[in-house]
Amino acid sequence: MKILTRYVVFDLIKVFLLILTGLTLTIFIVLLGKQAVENGLGLEPLIRLTPYLLPEAMQFAVPGTMLLATTYVYGRLSSYNEIVAIKSLGISPMVLVWPTLILATLASFAGVYVNNLAVSWGKRGQDRVVIESVEDILYGQLKIRRTFSMGRFSTIVRRVEGRKLIQPTVVIEADGSGPPTTVRAKEAEIWFDSKERKLTVMAHDYEVSGPINVTDPGTWQQVMSYDDLMGNSSKTPSPSNLSLGEIPGAIEEGELRVEQLRQSMTAQASFAMLSGEFSTLAEQNWKWREKEIEGVQQRLHRLHLEPWRRWANGFSCLGFVLIGVPVAIWLRFSEFLATFFLCFAPILLVYYPMMVVSVSQAKDGTFPPESVWVGNILLAIAGVMLLRRVNRH
Repeated sequence: MKILTRYVVFDLIKVFLLILTGLTLTIFIVLLGKQAVENGLGLEPLIRLTPYLLPEAMQFAVPGTMLLATTYVYGRLSSYNEIVAIKSLGISPMVLVWPTLILATLASFAGVYVNNLAVSWGKRGQDRVVIESVEDILYGQLKIRRTFSMGRFSTIVRRVEGRKLIQPTVVIEADGSGPPTTVRAKEAEIWFDSKERKLTVMAHDYEVSGPINVTDPGTWQQVMSYDDLMGNSSKTPSPSNLSLGEIPGAIEEGELRVEQLRQSMTAQASFAMLSGEFSTLAEQNWKWREKEIEGVQQRLHRLHLEPWRRWANGFSCLGFVLIGVPVAIWLRFSEFLATFFLCFAPILLVYYPMMVVSVSQAKDGTFPPESVWVGNILLAIAGVMLLRRVNRH
């Protein structure tokens, strides 16, 4: 039995690593190309992005690779009648299955780690490289396309000479419903300070139109915050970009903030009633307070969801294997791609839509965060039932 176990384990690991390398490389190239097209990155920033994109590529590759490797190994074993031979010797097929389930469990833990790394360290690293390259991206796009747009900032130029923008038109959209500020100049220069995260525009012989209209042969200078331009004025990071270790502290901070807001509302209401200023208790005066509490609670829902979602995504590896092993044995196809697609089709049609709905509802607080595990549990139940059937017949 140990010989059979070693045979399956070594074969599965070999196929898994081979497919994982190819699939990760393919997804990595796609992600790299996406960054190059969307942000106009050159070779040097793309090279710096490499370590931060690898976890994201592996995040998508590991579950699919586990299913591919499983259907290949067990489909081949079954098509060569090796499963039948084992049964004829009075040996349960589970002898060949348990090692794979253990490997799938280990791969699931690794998947959780990779998911956590990709959305926290990887995402922050990608953002940092893009921000540090804003100035190069801007001038590169203007030299090629004569136009550049970033958040509320956009510009069109006639041509670029070194660092000088000839006859530029700069448009800065208002942060609200006001009119945009449009600057036309004979020439201009743009700098970006990645440490301060500020964009500086200096225009010569300019004309400004918008909230104010100015024409001056002198110099116009405007310093703008990158976060304000991109609509990221809040310094609070998104829950989806926090590591698992940072989430408990963020939850505690959010709960404390809700408690402080409620205490403040209670204190102000008590003071208004004691002082006789009942007009301050009007509904419109409390809407903005309730809205702030609602925003913090919405963030708390997402913070509570994140650990459950990442663990569920990671353990999809085990769920896929529980389906892939019995289906591959039962179908007895030597062509593993046919088995893979027969396994993946119900996963694609049932598991992923269920995961999307659960995540969406849990973000709103309609479903509990644990609901994201429903798809995994259904995969496990279906897999166990299929394994029992294979073991009997």
